[in-house]
Formats: sequence, structure tokens, C-alpha cells
Amino acid sequence: MTDDVKSAKDMTLVVTGASGRTGSRVARSAEAAGLTVRAASRATGFDWEDRSTWADTLRGAAAAYLAHPADVGAPGTAEAVGELAGVALGLGVRRLVLLSARGEDQALPTEEALRASGADWTVVRAAWFAQNFSEGPLLDEMLRGELVFPAGEVSEPFVDVRDIAEVVVAAVTGGERYAGRTLTVTGPRLLTWREAVAEIAAATGRALAYRSVPVQDYGEALVGFGVPPEEAAFLTGVFATLLDGRNAHVEDGVRQVLGREPRDFGDFVAEGAAAGTWAV
Repeated sequence: MTDDVKSAKDMTLVVTGASGRTGSRVARSAEAAGLTVRAASRATGFDWEDRSTWADTLRGAAAAYLAHPADVGAPGTAEAVGELAGVALGLGVRRLVLLSARGEDQALPTEEALRASGADWTVVRAAWFAQNFSEGPLLDEMLRGELVFPAGEVSEPFVDVRDIAEVVVAAVTGGERYAGRTLTVTGPRLLTWREAVAEIAAATGRALAYRSVPVQDYGEALVGFGVPPEEAAFLTGVFATLLDGRNAHVEDGVRQVLGREPRDFGDFVAEGAAAGTWAV
């Protein structure tokens, strides 16, 4: 263990979105590594949309994990991340790790805003989360028996969010090793959405189906579900490019950082099935 890592164990890490899909795992992983975690959410007085809440959350910390509640490429996210980085630097918080999305062109301005801030930055570009099948709106569809999504037969190396969290903590505690780097994390094998749903069906014994729809039809459905039209338009734009096959390959970021292979989607499915995640 290096001196950098030893001293990092005394860090206070601000975790934005600490109750969310990635933030909750980052918080647990950071605590397991001996860091002091400061949860940053509306429940604790932090609000991405209210800049007056930022300083009190960041003051006295050594590092921060930045996960914007909107998509990393959503309008206004680059400006918010850049401004928060400026506030953090003014308070002496130099180590900033941003969650980004692999292959999402719309995310590039947000990444650039962090790089241009002068912080000791790391960008973690993640593949599609395995946990999207077990948490959030896609789970609701799975529980109804059919997942409708505009992914066609495109393959994706679904990544376990726990691996993302461990990579984030390694980046925070690794001293200069990961500063100024972009780390891309994926799962170990490719699956189509249809194949992923089929694995869940086999593990649970349920008749689960996958139905692909055109991106435009999916956007219209989102509006019907109550998603604001401008947000639905943004999401359809993201899906139109993100699901065009550009991400149909595996990368070795998890192994490079953690020294082991990433968790397999099958292990995620077996754990979820045992826990009754998809039971009705």
C-alpha cells in the first residue's frame, strides 16, 4: 500500500446522489475503504439546482464524487459541473471524480467542463448498468412481464454498479495514479437486451419478454407516461446514438484498476433472483 493510499484513508469524500443507484454503492465502498463519507442530496441540504447549498457540503472535504441527477449530457449539466468544480477548488477540494456514460456524445461537454476546471479530475465512463434491470423504471416493466425498449438487437457489456463504485473509490484513494485520466468500465461479456431479459427469465422461472420499438415511438411513450416533452426529446436523441452499436465491445477498465475481472451479468441475475427482485 502506497503512502498516498494510506493518507487517503483519512479523507472525507462528498458523494453526490448518495441515495441513488451509483452513489449509494460509492458510499458503501468508500466507507469499507476507511473513508469518511459525506452524503450530498436534497435530504442532507445539497441541491444541484441551488448553488447556495454547495459550499457547506464541500467545505472541509478532500474529494467529491459527482453524479448529476439528470443525464450527464443533459442541457445545463456541463455548466453545473464546471461551476461546482470551481466552488470545490475555492474550498481546497481538488480531487473530483465524475460519472459519465460510455459512447454518449452529449456527455463530452460535461467531461470537458471538469477537465478545464483545474481540478485533479478523473472521469469514469460506464457502460449500461446491470442494475437498470433491477431498480428504477425498467424494473416496473419487468415486473409486468415485458420490457419495451429501443435497443433493437444491439449488444452491450452490462456493468455491475458495484464495480463502478469500487473503481471510483480506487480513483479517489490512488493518489496521482488516476488523476487526469478517463477510465472506461464495462462488464466482461456482450448481451443484447433480449438475451439479458432471457437470462433473468431463466433464473426466475417467469415468462419475461423483450419488445424492441423505434426510438421515436419510445419517446412518444415517455411523454405519455408523463415525462416532459423536452426531456423525452433529449432521451430519444441520446438513445438514437448510444444504441447504434458503438458500444458493442468489452473494455478492461475494471481489471486495470481493480486487478480482477468485472462481475458477470449472470452473477447479478442469480443474486437478484435469490433476493426476489423480479418476483410478483
